[in-house]
Amino acid sequence: MSYVYLKKSSQSKKKSPNKLVKVNKKYLATLTFIVGIILLGSAVYPILSFSLRYSAKFSQILSPLSTSFYNQNTILGSANTDYTHLSNWFVEKDSSLNPETPSSGSPQSYTLSIPKLKISNAQVVIGGDDLKKSLVQYQNTATPGQLGNAVVFGHSVLPQFFNPKSYLTIFSTLFKLKQGDEIFVDYDNVNYKYIVEQIFEVKPSDLTVLEQRFDSRYLSIITCSPPGTYLRRLVVKAKIVDI
Repeated sequence: MSYVYLKKSSQSKKKSPNKLVKVNKKYLATLTFIVGIILLGSAVYPILSFSLRYSAKFSQILSPLSTSFYNQNTILGSANTDYTHLSNWFVEKDSSLNPETPSSGSPQSYTLSIPKLKISNAQVVIGGDDLKKSLVQYQNTATPGQLGNAVVFGHSVLPQFFNPKSYLTIFSTLFKLKQGDEIFVDYDNVNYKYIVEQIFEVKPSDLTVLEQRFDSRYLSIITCSPPGTYLRRLVVKAKIVDI
């Protein structure tokens, strides 16, 4: 009789297949929830961290230029807008931009390097549009070495996906630059060295970033800020120091 009792007792402790399935589903749901929270945190944390650490600093020198080109109607707020095409960054083009433009015999592209960010010989297409294939110098802004302001745009994503060889992510860590950092440009077989002077943010609708000053030779590098969003524009402005 005792043997029979023990056998029944051991059998009663075994979980039915249905109970095992329910337990496994419960664990799977919990695991899925945890993974989802981690993925959400990995996307949100860099944006919050950037806003807390950098935005206040950049806003202290928010667009020191005049607002003569400011136009509220130039902002693009649609979530469906493809910002890998520079033509979508501005609705209107300002006709008052009037620097010299390269002649038909001038190079239509050049290379840009930022040693601190491990960006080496990135191609810049003058008057281009596709930011997936290259950096783009905004049309009708001064070419490197010319008096005025060469304005270069590049794409960015969340910093953890930064790859200096991918044009989709190339400016994801641009915010790490500081005053005094070096930028090198090779245009028409001439090497130019620029030193970062200012780092600031502007609204997407602020066209002052395209302004031309002819007292020296400037380079403005622009991407979206915080990285991975389209809320503002981060501008790194440098001045030529050596040829």
